[in-house]
Amino acid sequence: MTETPQSPRTSHLEVSLEISNAMVRLYKEQFGRGPTRARTHWVGPDAIACLLEDTLTPAERNLAKMGQHQRLRDMRLFFQYASLRGFCEPVEQATGRKVRSFHSSVDTKVDGLSVEMFTLYPEGEDGPSRIELASDDEF
Repeated sequence: MTETPQSPRTSHLEVSLEISNAMVRLYKEQFGRGPTRARTHWVGPDAIACLLEDTLTPAERNLAKMGQHQRLRDMRLFFQYASLRGFCEPVEQATGRKVRSFHSSVDTKVDGLSVEMFTLYPEGEDGPSRIELASDDEF
């Protein structure tokens, strides 16, 4: 039986779904609950953005109600980068390409709308994975 190559559109959709599912699992593992909605989109040929809605835990919601938005953002950012491997590995596995850079953000005023952004090396270009570039001072 001969396999038919997938169209780029189909493979991009499958990759996006795989990454969304991986991010939801990671959030559940790291924060005890996952987002209520996750969408992953290719942003051009070399970047992927994962949008995660309703990511705050009950304790984090309380911090936000207390006006502790900067403290909450700092805490979340620390956790994201402490889990760098967990964020980047699923993207590298799904795409077959190395993550060149990783960016994480959360908007604490809208119940934790988070964005996980991954820049990949261009097709055919190789370089160190962002995981390899992690240093002890990041954690």
